Amino acid sequence: MEGFCFARCRFTRLMAAMQLVLGVFVIFVSMASLHRFYATNSLLPGLDDPALCAKFHTVAGAGGYAGFDIRALADRVDDVLVQLAELQDKLEATALKIAKKSKKSKARHKQPENMTMPEFRHFLEDEVIHPLYSAHIALRLIRIPRPDPDGGDGDAAGPAVDPLVNFFTAEETRKYVTAKGNRDDLPSVYGSNRTYGTIGHACVLLRQELDEYMSYDVGSHCPDDWDLGQRLMLGGCDPLPRRRCLALASKFFQRPLPINESLWTLPDDGNVRWSRYHCRGYKCLSARNQRRGYDRCVGCFDMDRERQRWVAAATNGTASSLADFRIDDVLAAKPGEVRIGLDVSVGTGSFAARMRERNVTIVSAALNLGAPFAETIALRGLVPLYASMSQRLPLFDNTMDLIHTAGFFDGWVDLQLLDFVLFDWDRVLRPGGLLWVDKFACARKDLDDYMYMFLQFRYKKHRWVVSFKSKDEVYLSALLEKPPRS
Repeated sequence: MEGFCFARCRFTRLMAAMQLVLGVFVIFVSMASLHRFYATNSLLPGLDDPALCAKFHTVAGAGGYAGFDIRALADRVDDVLVQLAELQDKLEATALKIAKKSKKSKARHKQPENMTMPEFRHFLEDEVIHPLYSAHIALRLIRIPRPDPDGGDGDAAGPAVDPLVNFFTAEETRKYVTAKGNRDDLPSVYGSNRTYGTIGHACVLLRQELDEYMSYDVGSHCPDDWDLGQRLMLGGCDPLPRRRCLALASKFFQRPLPINESLWTLPDDGNVRWSRYHCRGYKCLSARNQRRGYDRCVGCFDMDRERQRWVAAATNGTASSLADFRIDDVLAAKPGEVRIGLDVSVGTGSFAARMRERNVTIVSAALNLGAPFAETIALRGLVPLYASMSQRLPLFDNTMDLIHTAGFFDGWVDLQLLDFVLFDWDRVLRPGGLLWVDKFACARKDLDDYMYMFLQFRYKKHRWVVSFKSKDEVYLSALLEKPPRS
């Protein structure tokens, strides 16, 4: 018996040793094969080419799948798997908790606590159904390239895949960027067969913030997060996607004042949502308050001061006063021709109010930079354009009679960015239109660079004034007329 056991143990050890030797031999052969494979490029020549490597992350071929991001798809599937794993952990933890409570109740000879039907329903809805629904929708929204069933050539054979559809996490974002085909294949009013919802390219860099912004209940009230939307816009995620929720208004909103009263009267505090501002009322926004929460356009909420701008004559004889142009003098350069215009400034719409008194319609670009600029402009009976300078002006070519800018760039703007902006302004100004540069402030050493930016368009100079703001800073004010080009 002992001999049989000894022989059996010896045979087992021999087999284990043989398996170990075979395993080492297989690993050695595999490593040698891989070395030969990479050394000779026998199967994939040019593997070190970045363009070729990029193909491993996209689907490309004769079927027209170029641009489909496999990595984004994999990330999306991973998100779904994480959601399912979290749901499983939550259910297991709940089951374990219930089991512990049952054991304690039995040990104490007490009746085990039972979950009521409403509690059980809420648990299923919040902890089970909603996560499962989110994961289900996430999987349904993954777009896999499919060839055209009719079979076409070139681009026509390619799948209608949106490049970003698998990149974002929020369901509403993914629905927004997906192309919407026309109903019954009818041509749209624009003559296209599908419509895209556009977003700024920097939205890709701000994916987490954008997903937060687009996470809401469809058809319900929007979160009070306009400041998050504005941060996205200023970060380059402009335009923002549309949202399918109901925008909140102030609980104390009152009927606005008539137009003859509203132009030079501060609105009622109850008409503004103050939750995202440092101040909680217009009185707090006074220039005398050092903690007003904003540092641009100081004093533009003081209507008595605002009423004196662009109308009072420069009588003090200082160099700074020479850069202050009066509205009547500007309009006299093109009498009767200035009817509509754009004001690109930081303010509460006082320039547009003054021009309205002279039967000129001005649209005021406005962002809420620490204070309710856009709301104030609208409550004064004027038109705010809530847009950053990141996007092209939503105006057609050669349409504006006047563009006015004051206190907006002030020497901080990059020259190339200013170049793009000025060419866009030139695009929308009509032949004979006026560009009013109102006290553009910059360092003296940068004056030549900024002067060239304005002079490169060869506009006619009606007025051109350079004056000192301080020892190291200067003002540039100019009234320029766009020449005809045909």
